[in-house]
Amino acid sequence: MAETRQFLYGWHAVEALLQRSPERVLELWLREDRADRRGEALRRLAEAAQLRIQGASGAQLDKLAGEEAHQGVVARVRPQAAWDESRLLDLVEGLSRPPLLLVLDGITDPHNLGACLRSADAAGVDAVIAPRDRAAKLDGAARKVAAGAAEFVPFAAVTNLARTLDALKERGVWLAGLAGEAERALFDADLTGPVALVAGAEGTGLRRLTRERCDYLLRIPMSGHVASLNVSVSVGVALFDAVRQRRGHASKPV
Repeated sequence: MAETRQFLYGWHAVEALLQRSPERVLELWLREDRADRRGEALRRLAEAAQLRIQGASGAQLDKLAGEEAHQGVVARVRPQAAWDESRLLDLVEGLSRPPLLLVLDGITDPHNLGACLRSADAAGVDAVIAPRDRAAKLDGAARKVAAGAAEFVPFAAVTNLARTLDALKERGVWLAGLAGEAERALFDADLTGPVALVAGAEGTGLRRLTRERCDYLLRIPMSGHVASLNVSVSVGVALFDAVRQRRGHASKPV
């Protein structure tokens, strides 16, 4: 049965939803003693959306948010319309410029998922793609870390990731996998065309079927003593190198 409600918490996440899609907010709770500027700003957004804010104690908010830090605000929301493979491919085909996509191959930590979504939004990524099973869900914890980005970046949870990657390749998208052991350095790759950056799971990296579908593998050059970066940090580095290249490419004379 499809989920009919979910809870969202954290200032950035709730504010972003009130600004972009207030019709999705079903109920809104604010800690009773919250009388600062941020609380007043949230009240104005709720009033503009004709939403009634319910006062709640810290203990009541703890119960709604579970173990996550809610920062004094919780909303019960209507879930976003799901993005599937068909909708994703329609998006890619409809773009008037080379797409920049992010594929997350089985990231299981919702905090890492949220951080990747935040970087994806900041980098102007067209869509984030992940497998539906054996991967972190876009739940309240991920949305809080995403700091509102989850309400803006299309997120497609697909049934068969390998099939989706094949479909993207058929549409001219190059798949660039991030792998610490790759011979080719990230900064030597051309990321100005239609490309999907593919990041593997925490600790285990890219799965075999995913790795085999990548057109090439890239490593982030490391100069210090640590052997690897957190997956969300790696994603941020790779995305913004793509942004740097694309801006420079766009400014060059034809």
